[in-house]
Order: sequence, then C-alpha cells, then structure tokens
Amino acid sequence: MYLVYANEKGHVYDHPGLLAVARNGDILTEILEEELIPLPEGATLVSLPDTVPIGMDPDTGEMVKLDGCTAVGALVPQGITRLLLPGYVKSKKESKLPLFGYSAVVWKDGSFWVAGRASDDIYKWDPLNFPMDELRQRVEKTLELFPQNRILQHLSHCALEYECLTASNNFFHRWEGSLPVSYTCNAGCYGCISEQPEDSGFPSPQTRMNFKPTEDELVEVMLHHLQTPESIISFGQGCEGEPSTMASIIVPAMRRVREQTDMGFININTNAGLTDHIKGIVDAGLDLMRVSIISAIDEHYNAYYRPRNYTLENVARSAEYASSKGVYTSINYLCFPGVFDREEEMEAMINFIRRTGIKLIQLRNLNIDPESYLSMIPKAQGEVFGMKQAIEIYQEELPDVIIGSFTHVPPEELRRRKSME
Repeated sequence: MYLVYANEKGHVYDHPGLLAVARNGDILTEILEEELIPLPEGATLVSLPDTVPIGMDPDTGEMVKLDGCTAVGALVPQGITRLLLPGYVKSKKESKLPLFGYSAVVWKDGSFWVAGRASDDIYKWDPLNFPMDELRQRVEKTLELFPQNRILQHLSHCALEYECLTASNNFFHRWEGSLPVSYTCNAGCYGCISEQPEDSGFPSPQTRMNFKPTEDELVEVMLHHLQTPESIISFGQGCEGEPSTMASIIVPAMRRVREQTDMGFININTNAGLTDHIKGIVDAGLDLMRVSIISAIDEHYNAYYRPRNYTLENVARSAEYASSKGVYTSINYLCFPGVFDREEEMEAMINFIRRTGIKLIQLRNLNIDPESYLSMIPKAQGEVFGMKQAIEIYQEELPDVIIGSFTHVPPEELRRRKSME
C-alpha cells in the first residue's frame, strides 16, 4: 500500500517508492490490511494545507518526508468510522486545518483505500437518495404550504446550500427530519460547527439560526413530518445551539402534538447538561434522546465542551432519568484515533454507559484540527489499543448495546406501532 500525496496544484498521486503510514493521535504507525476498506462511494479526497506527507522506505523502514507536496486525506460519508489519521507533519505549526474529519488514504491494488470501518447502513444517508432537482421542487412546494414558518425557511437554506440530509428529509417527508429551535448554548465546544470566536482560527462551516421560533411554528413542523411510523423529528442540529435551553416552548409544543397524533418518534440531540429541562422534555413525551459526548473523564470533557453552569455529572443524571422513563437513549460519541482507544477513556466510557442505561453508541468522526485538539486534552495514561481493537472491546464488554452511527428507531417499538395501523 503506497503513499498518496498532492502537488502544489492539488493533483493527487501515488508514490511508487514509499509505503503509506498513518497517525494514531500523534504517533506515526504502519497501516494494517484489516484496517482498510475501499474508498467508499461519496467520499472526497482533500489535500491538507500546510502539511508535509510522510511515507516509509520499504527497504530500511525509515520515515521519509516528501517535501514540496501536501498530505492527502479522505472525508468519508456518515456511517463510516475512520480508524487512522493521515500521516503528515505541519509545515507551519500555527496553521489550523478546517473543521473536517480526515482519514488516512492509501493506494492499493490499483485503487484508493481508506482506514475505516462501516459502522452502520448508510442507505438513508446516501446522497444519491437526495436528488437536488427533486429537492428544490419539494422545498418550493413546502414553503408554499407554510409561507410564514421561519423554521422551514431556515431548513430550506440548510438543505439547498449545505446539502444537509437531515434538513432535506423535512422536504422529502421521510426518515429523520430536523427541528432546530435554539440560537443559544450552554457550552462553548472547541469544535462547534455553527459558532466560533473570531480569533479561533476555525471558520464555522455552517451559520447558526438567529431567531427564537414560536410554539406554533414547532407544532406545524412536527405535525407536517410525523405522518409515518418510522418518521423521526429531531431537536438539536448542527445549525443551532443547545435545544434544551428552549424547553419552555418545546414542552408545550410536544404536548400539543401528542394530543393530535402518536405517529412517529420525537428525538432530541442534546448535551444533556440542563437536567431539569431534560426531565421536563422527557415527561412531555420524548421517545428518543441522543447525548453528545467526547469523553467520560471530567478533565477531557470540560476541555472540549467548555460547559457553562453544568458538569459531566449532570449529563449522566439526565441520561439516567431518560432511560428510567423508557426513553431510548444513545450517545453521539465523537471519536478521534489515538484518544477514543486509550485504556482510561474506554474504562470511563464503559462505566458511564452501564450506569446510564445507554442502548446505542453512535460513532461519529470528530471534525477538528488534530494538533489543536491533542494539545488541549490530557495525555494518554495507559495503553492505546487502536480504533479497531477498541471497538471490538466495546462489543465484548457491552454485548446488549448497539454500535452504529445513526439514530435508530427501537425495533420492538416500531413493530408495535406498525401492528396498530
């Protein structure tokens, strides 16, 4: 398997004499055959600005910098968990990579391969199922039906400009649809994709919603989407802050909707720090809850999320309460090779999952500049297993917990609802 690199014009090549290497955190490592999958459909190759690729001399085992070129990474589609980072060093230490999740890519057997793992069925998240011409027509018709609804106007921008698939589902009238509700947040996440300080060095790839919706607007969007047993409407999107800060309108809106229909599922994607607010939302009829988390170690969690007036203990209590009330709970686990697979991280997270009754781990690639992230979190204290082995350990330690990438409808509840049709 050979090194892939880009020239100054961005043209991608494979190196005929250097083997590919990758990074697990900040450690250069060889790539194992079992860590590779063919470049998935929908993946994108990108050059990494201000980097120098590193390969390995097959005769001496020496690591070699390829000066005058840039490293190449793959941006893999949702549902694919990256196992290794590209092998590179920064040519400008102060330079920061844009907020994407870069996976190691190699040239092997006449084609590109990436260090990755298929963690879920990507059918519902395949861009081919979201044809743009049809989407434009559906957006136009939906906005004609609800000309005063600012949420749908906002989502039309997300769907057409950012090509957000969850937002697009609102207009295709299927699967998991978005319901952004909050322009404020009780955390200052280091890698937030919708709001960054001007001096952060990270341009935000999305624009956060800038208005407070009304209860009527929420009800309108929910009733429009919740019309099939499999439909999901989700508070908490990349284009907003923390949805539970708006519990004062979410709770009465949910109650009004459930007075009119029991169709579909109501979900919240949340940091779960506002335990009292989460309890109110759960009691109003919540079906699914996905808790965003990066670590179950306080020092690490606080360094990334920078929580405002809440702690990791609040997060655990919120998840415990939701599980105790029959809510199907999951974690949105932000994964980074060389950190996710640390011994102490795994031990803490497994204990967190057991305590809180989490049913599903959604593995999500952390979109971040690697050097910036690694410099702000604690150093590894124990063994680093590698992503592939770490996931296998989770499967062994938590046999009743599903490991995937997406929000799942509980199969037993879906069967029950379908039987009532």
